[in-house]
Amino acid sequence: MSDPYFQQRFAQRIGGSRYGKDTEIYKFEKIKRAKRKALAEHPERPLIDFGIGENDEMAPAAVRREMVQQIERPENRGYADNGIPEFKEAVARFMAREFEVQLDPATEINHCIGSKTALAMLPAVLIDPGDVTLMTTPGYPVAGTHTKYYGGQVHQLPLLAENDFLPDLDSIPSEVLGRTKLLVLNFPNSPTGKVATPEFYARVVEFALQNRVVVVQDAAHLMLTYEGRPLSFLQVPGARDVGVEVHSLSKGWNMIGWRMGWVCGHERLVRAFADVKDNCDSGQFIAIQKAASAGLDDADIPRQVRRKYHRRLKKLVTALGACGFDCRMPGGSYFLYVPSPKDVAGGATFESAEAASQYLITEHSICTVPWDDAGAYLRFSVTYEAADETAEDELMAETQRRLKQLQLVF
Repeated sequence: MSDPYFQQRFAQRIGGSRYGKDTEIYKFEKIKRAKRKALAEHPERPLIDFGIGENDEMAPAAVRREMVQQIERPENRGYADNGIPEFKEAVARFMAREFEVQLDPATEINHCIGSKTALAMLPAVLIDPGDVTLMTTPGYPVAGTHTKYYGGQVHQLPLLAENDFLPDLDSIPSEVLGRTKLLVLNFPNSPTGKVATPEFYARVVEFALQNRVVVVQDAAHLMLTYEGRPLSFLQVPGARDVGVEVHSLSKGWNMIGWRMGWVCGHERLVRAFADVKDNCDSGQFIAIQKAASAGLDDADIPRQVRRKYHRRLKKLVTALGACGFDCRMPGGSYFLYVPSPKDVAGGATFESAEAASQYLITEHSICTVPWDDAGAYLRFSVTYEAADETAEDELMAETQRRLKQLQLVF
C-alpha cells in the first residue's frame, strides 16, 4: 500500500515523513504487551500490577453528589473559558488554609483541564526557537515535549542518589544557562518520591533571579507528602516573583479522569497562561469546577487519601526489603523507586531496568515500570486495586512469595 500524499507533510516535531513508520515501541506499550502475554500464557496466575499510576478509588461521594446536582442546573451549561470565580476562590481558600499562601483569586489563579494541559501550554508563554527548558530526569516529559514543538531545546538534569535525588543546578554549562528560560520541577517527585525542602526552594529562587529563569513547579503529588507537612513552592520567600505552581485534583482527591487543576503564582505569568489557554480550550465544564470547589473546601479528603497510600507504601517497603530490594519510605507520591536487580541467582541477567521489568511481568506476572534515565531503577506504584487492608496484606504476601523464590541479585 502506497503512502498517502500527506506523508511528506507531517511536521518534523512528530517525525516528519517518517511518522507512523518508526518501529520503536514506547515503554508503556511494551509493558501493556507483556501484561497481555502473561495473562494469556498464565491465566491461573493473577497479575500483581504495581505499574498503575492512577488512584484506585472513585472521587469522594460528597464530590460526586455535588457533581450530580450541578449537572442539572441550566446555568452551568455554557463555556467556562478561563474559569469561574467560585473555583478560583475555593483554590485561594485552600492555599491559605494548607500553606498560609495568600493569593488573589482574580489575578493569581487560573484553572486548567488537568495539570498535563497546563504543563503543555506554559512553554508557549516563554519558549522561542533556540531557548532552553531545564527538565529533571526521570520525570514527566510534557513540558519538554512542547518546548521542542516550539523550536526550543531541553537540557536534562539527572536525579541521582548521590545528589539525594535533587537536580544539580551548578552542573549546567554556561552556554546552556545563557539560553535558559524555563526550569520545570516536580515535588514530591515522580517517580523518585523525593520531597523538596525550604532550603532547596530558596536555592531555586536565588538561581532563578540570578539567571532570569522562570520556575514551573509541578505539584500534582503535593498532598501525598509523608515527610513533614506538604510544602508549596509559593511558601518560600521570593518564589512568587520567579514562577508558578501547577496543582491537580487527580492524586490527592481521587479525581482521576475529571481533568481539574490550576496554575497559581505571579500575576503576569498567570495572565500569560490564560492568554495561551484562550487559544487552546474553552474551559472545563462548569459543573466539574463547582464539584471540585466542594472537594477543595473539605480538608479531610486529601488527608484520607494520604493515610491510605502511606499505609500501603509502608507495607510494600517491608515486603520488598524482605526480598533484597534496597528501599525506604519515599518522602511523597504513591511511588516507590528502587534500584533494579541485576540478575536472578543461577538464571537470567538483566542489562537494564527494562529487561528486569519485562522478566518480572512475563515470567512472574509482577508488573513494574522501569526507568533507565539516571541509573537502572524500577518504580512500584501502590495504586493497585485492593478492597480492604486484608486484601492489601494478601497481595503483599503473594508478592513476597513470588519474589523470594527468584533469589534476586542486586
